[in-house]
Amino acid sequence: MATTILRHAAVAGRFYPGDREELQAEALGYLSQTTGANQVPIPALGCIAPHAGYMYSGHVAGAVFARVEVPEVCIVMCPNHTGMGQPLAIMSEGAWQTPLGEVAIDAELAEALKARFPALQEDSAAHRAEHAAEVELPFLLLRQPKLRFVPIALGTRQFEVLEHLGKALAETIAPSHQNGKERVLIVASSDMNHYESDAVTRAKDHRAIERILSLDPRGLYDVVTQQNISMCGFGPSVAMLTAVRQLGAKSAELVKYATSGDISGDRRAVVGYAGIVIS
Repeated sequence: MATTILRHAAVAGRFYPGDREELQAEALGYLSQTTGANQVPIPALGCIAPHAGYMYSGHVAGAVFARVEVPEVCIVMCPNHTGMGQPLAIMSEGAWQTPLGEVAIDAELAEALKARFPALQEDSAAHRAEHAAEVELPFLLLRQPKLRFVPIALGTRQFEVLEHLGKALAETIAPSHQNGKERVLIVASSDMNHYESDAVTRAKDHRAIERILSLDPRGLYDVVTQQNISMCGFGPSVAMLTAVRQLGAKSAELVKYATSGDISGDRRAVVGYAGIVIS
């Protein structure tokens, strides 16, 4: 019998509390911070959530995951910050450890994705020290205790590859949507512009956000690459937008926007955070 692969939490105790009770209390606090009366969870197709330390971006991520009905199966795509492993890295077996418990990988969905898009490579190295998918899991797990997921780390900037991945995601999960099964939520893990002034970051970010709210993956790609917007997860976001458009997405909502300067008070060099839900 094969040994189950367990991916250990890489940034517990750094990006978020490593203690179960402390993490649960902090994440639930962020999930309960509603920004208005219109906060009934919706059956979303996709979302963008930030992945910085919870101190800085947890309130934005919490607003996203409070806004969506989290199904039992999610695809979590993130950028590859470490440079390790393959540029299109998937894990299709085992589980990820979190302080709140283990989250199993949905092997059936992962294998179906690899079959439809063979450029996806089985590769745990790209995920081992990468924080950007890991930090989303406590929020998802608190909203859906039966959570299973498929992690994908992207180290490519090629539009055609990201577009093909998005189409493959849509084609793979469309049957479950059409057959009345519970939908699959596609999570794109991304921060926005990095390490410029608060004013510059907000201006750049809102140009990118405008393309996301227009459900325009090519427009997002072009504005990020041509206007030097250092949005680390634009690749996952382009793939997610491509997929949800093919799945029939009609609208996108900016749930919350902030910069690290809102927390630190230092507005000279900030990181932007956008929480967006697409349905």
